[in-house]
Amino acid sequence: MTNKTAKPEIRAFFHEPTNTVSYLVWDPQARKGAVIDPVLDFDNASGKLWDDAVNAVLQAAKDEGVSIDWVLETHAHADHLTGAPTIKARTGAKVGIGEHIADVQTIFRPVFGADDVSGSGAEFDRLFKDGEKFNIGGLEVEVLHTPGHTPACVSYRIGDAVFVGDTLFMPDYGTARADFPGGDARTLYRSIRKILDLPGETRLFMCHDYKAPGRDEYAWQTTVAAQRAANVHVGAGRGEDAFVTMREARDKTLAAPALLLPSIQVNIRAGKLPPPDADGARRLRLPLRGADKIEEVS
Repeated sequence: MTNKTAKPEIRAFFHEPTNTVSYLVWDPQARKGAVIDPVLDFDNASGKLWDDAVNAVLQAAKDEGVSIDWVLETHAHADHLTGAPTIKARTGAKVGIGEHIADVQTIFRPVFGADDVSGSGAEFDRLFKDGEKFNIGGLEVEVLHTPGHTPACVSYRIGDAVFVGDTLFMPDYGTARADFPGGDARTLYRSIRKILDLPGETRLFMCHDYKAPGRDEYAWQTTVAAQRAANVHVGAGRGEDAFVTMREARDKTLAAPALLLPSIQVNIRAGKLPPPDADGARRLRLPLRGADKIEEVS
């Protein structure tokens, strides 16, 4: 039986190498849970993969007596490789993401020559529609489509908590960039307003934190009321046009995330690695920009 007023239990796991926050969320009565935005450890310089971050979440679930039914992705991340397949393999959890992941796959499949990628989201176990509801034990989860950072971004509302992915950061840091392919600052603003129209006491959980200037500690939990009042990009009534002007100008100054290219090509596959080459090795691709301007000796 669903209890719409139940509060989830929540444990956060901060992965400092990628500034990512993953969450273990569960129903304290049924001891059923979900992992939101898990991270697989990856060293870009060597290509090494390991599972310490995933193991920390799984150990916490074991300690709490929680069975993991779901891995919930807020979007196809551009700054870390997802740990979803590892959790699925060890727990049998289903992997869910917003249905517009198909759009993201369609955008990036040709970039990486990823002919194995479906373009339909078939790599995931569940594609969520805006407003769709499902249960984690007795907890009701509502899916909110919150695009702008990417076309596929969703937020998960579970009791009095919303996991906003990259849509918002802490009030002193602002909002997500909107310059990735398929992103749009105006769409992002409208998604943010959708979140800020929720009751003021609603708890908001960020997917990243970078310690805003003047703040010594990482932070990832705030409220709708705090964001309305103090978010440096959208708080205190900043209008849509002003936000779009600010966001587009700011995005032009931002460098690409360090793990952009490996992350996207893995995450659009639901975290599965690219298929092996003829020699059995799995390799990531690095598309080159400006190669047509380089003279080569034949």
